[in-house]
Order: sequence, then structure tokens, then C-alpha cells
Amino acid sequence: MRGILGSGAYLPYRRLDRSLISGFVGSGGGKGTRTVSSYDEDTTTMGVEASRLALRAAPGLSPDVLSFATCAPAYADRTNATAIQAALRLDTELLAVDYGAAVRSASAALLLALQGRGTSLVVSADVRTGLPGSGDEAAGGDGAAALLVGDGDGGAPVLAEFVGGASATGEFVDRWRAPGDVRSKLWEERFGELEYVPLGERAWNAALKQAELSADQVDRLIVTGLHARAVRGVTGKLGATNAKPVDDLAATVGNTGAAHPSLLLTSALETAEPGQLIALVVLADGADVMLFRATDAVASYTPARSVATQVEAGAPIGYGKFLSWRGMVTFEPPRRPEPQRVSSSAAARSEAWKFGFVGSRDRETGAIHLPPQRVSADGTRVDAMDPVPMADASGTIATFTIDRMVYSPSPPVVFAVVDFDGGGRLPIELTDLDADEVAIGKRVEMTFRRLFTADGIHDYFWKGRLVR
Repeated sequence: MRGILGSGAYLPYRRLDRSLISGFVGSGGGKGTRTVSSYDEDTTTMGVEASRLALRAAPGLSPDVLSFATCAPAYADRTNATAIQAALRLDTELLAVDYGAAVRSASAALLLALQGRGTSLVVSADVRTGLPGSGDEAAGGDGAAALLVGDGDGGAPVLAEFVGGASATGEFVDRWRAPGDVRSKLWEERFGELEYVPLGERAWNAALKQAELSADQVDRLIVTGLHARAVRGVTGKLGATNAKPVDDLAATVGNTGAAHPSLLLTSALETAEPGQLIALVVLADGADVMLFRATDAVASYTPARSVATQVEAGAPIGYGKFLSWRGMVTFEPPRRPEPQRVSSSAAARSEAWKFGFVGSRDRETGAIHLPPQRVSADGTRVDAMDPVPMADASGTIATFTIDRMVYSPSPPVVFAVVDFDGGGRLPIELTDLDADEVAIGKRVEMTFRRLFTADGIHDYFWKGRLVR
């Protein structure tokens, strides 16, 4: 039996009220909210967060392949999946690869994993934007999702068995973006609908035939794509009259592009019942259809942090700050020197600490050192330490400071000295909060973020966020 062993989704903390757009720009906007990745987030950091949640469903299981799909990679000319592998502390023997440039790369990565062997972690993330006041800006959303795919023979049961799938491909240009452009361009909507509908029907019928099923046996239906009119058109042609549609999260999250199919599938799995047939239809330069049967294991599945919980969480962001984080407007930063380029050689030497947040524990005293040390606190022992992973540890704020002068793309910066449960103390930067929220005694958990970017090199490390 091959299928989904675990799933996780990550939605950024900040939300943009679409009604703010028209008041600022004079057009666009609409109702509801969309998720907004923070100034210190990108598709890599969000992919790490989603993967951490997915892997909690299968503790101790290490995938053979890590696939990362996005339309907004943090790097070109180098693999972004390697940073995710390092942050998750996965075996270096695995294959870590990027699937990029197109929304369809995400559904392709998932379909290939389902049709393959071994255990795969399929990660997708996206940052969606557009020109101020555009439909893409309002309808888009930022987020990530991760699906652990395998045969269920590594200790983690299959939550949803893959029972069939099919694809159909067409060459037509309804959405395009040249490399380096910040926004996509669109052809006339009717044209895209005319192309997508027959492709969607073809892939749908082929998938049902392969699985020896009929449309009226589908219990949960997901149809998603960036072309909203085509999604509606295809949905009306499938004949899944008994299926309950899965919330597309358009009103609260927005369309997260490459991440959206796995995000909606994760949401469906979190509320699925044993035996239910879940259909996923993805419209992107053609159509991909995947059919899943929820197993008995789904009844006892408890997500580490459900999609519904994250949808209800979050805090507002002003439209001006949103534009600043997107690079559309530039505010005057604090009058301090910008950071220097991070050293690649130094980062490579401290990979376990920098990416995995691994400290050291004194074998004799049990004291935890952050960052890791070779010499004991009393100076009498050298290399008498064991590594201790701290990324999943929580802690308590012992003291803090709010710095309005240090360089930051989004001042002020909040630093806190955190005492970690079980030992270890470290001054760390806090994120996803307003300055007046911080207080001594509040609880903090760790999150993988981008400290800064200099000369095109991203300096990734861990920050703290309040446990809410």
C-alpha cells in the first residue's frame, strides 16, 4: 500500500485585509484576507516549517528523497532543497532536488513520488504577489505544505492510500512571467477556460478508469488552480454529485500557487473519515488528477498544527508594510550599516548549529551549551560533549530588549534571552510579534527564518516566536 504517511501545512502569521488595498491604491482589493509571509520568510523557510509538522507524524523515519517545488525560489543556480535538508537534520545520503519555475512542478513532484518507491518528502511553497491593486495581489496567498509519501513499512501507517491518477497536458499560454519579473501576465479568461476544461475532463476520466471507480463514489473533491474560471468550469463537468467540496481557503488564505494543492489535501486529510475517497484535481498547464482512499489510520491521526487552527490564528498587517516587505516601496531604514555578506566557509563549518540548531551537552555535568562548545565550562575537559538538537525545544523569556536603531528591513528588532526547558540559555531574535506583546515569562518556540540577505546570499538561522 502506497500513499500519504503524514502531512503538514504552514501559514504565515500575518494577514492582509483586502479592503485596505482599494483605499490605498484606489482600485483592486475585495473582501476577506490573504496570508503574508514576513520580511524574514521565503519559500525555503516556509518549506522547513511545513516539513517539521509533516515529519512529526512519522518520528524517526528519514526519507530517501526530498523534493522541493516553488515558483519563487530563494536561489537560482543552486539547490534550495539542501537548506531544508540541513534544517531538518535529515541524512546526507538522501537526494534533495528542486522542482521549479511553474505551479505544475508541485503536483508533478507529488505524482512522481506516489508512483515511485521508497520514502519521499514532497515540499511545496510559494510567495504570491502582483502589482499593487492587481487581482493576483489580492487573490494570492503565501504558504507551504509538505507530504510524506511511502509504503507504510517504516513504522508510520498510510493515512491515505493512492488508488489512481492520470494527467493531460496542453501547450497554451494563459499565464506567464519572464525570469526576474515580479508579476505574472494573463491572457483573456475565456481562452484559458476553453483550454482547461477538456484537459481536466480527460485526466479525470482516465484516473477513474485506472482506479476502476466512478465519479459518484468520490466523497471529498478538491479542484484547484490559478485560473478561477477554469476551476469552476472543470468542477461542473466532473459529475461528482455526491462529493463534498473542500474549502479552497480563498476567503481567508488566498491561492498559494504551487503550495495550494498539497495545502488543500492536507486540510482534507485532517478531517477525513476512514474509507472516504478524496479526489485532487490540479489545473496548471494541463491537468493532474490523484485519487486517495483514507485508511483506518486516519481516525487516530492528530495533526501537529492543523490548517484550521492556523487559519484562525494570525494578526493583521498594514498595506504599506506589506508593500515594503514585498519590495514595492522603500522606507528609510535605521541609520546603521547594512550587514556584510555571510561567509560560505564559516557557514559550512557550523552547519549543524546554523541550520539544525544543534547545541552540545557536557557528558559529565549535563550542561547544555548554546552555541555548541568543545571545552567544558570549567575548562578541564575537551571534546567531552554530545550533540543535542534544540529546534523543537521551548523556552521562557528571562529578559528582553527592543532595539529601534539596529539595522532591520522591518524595525524595531526584539531580542530576548531565553531559558530553554531542560537547560541552555541563548539571546535570540523574536519574530511574528508586535513589540508591545513581549514580556518576561512568556513562552517561546523556535522557527527557521532568514536573518538578512547580502550580496545575494541568504543568512538563515533560527528565531523565536511566542507560543500562542
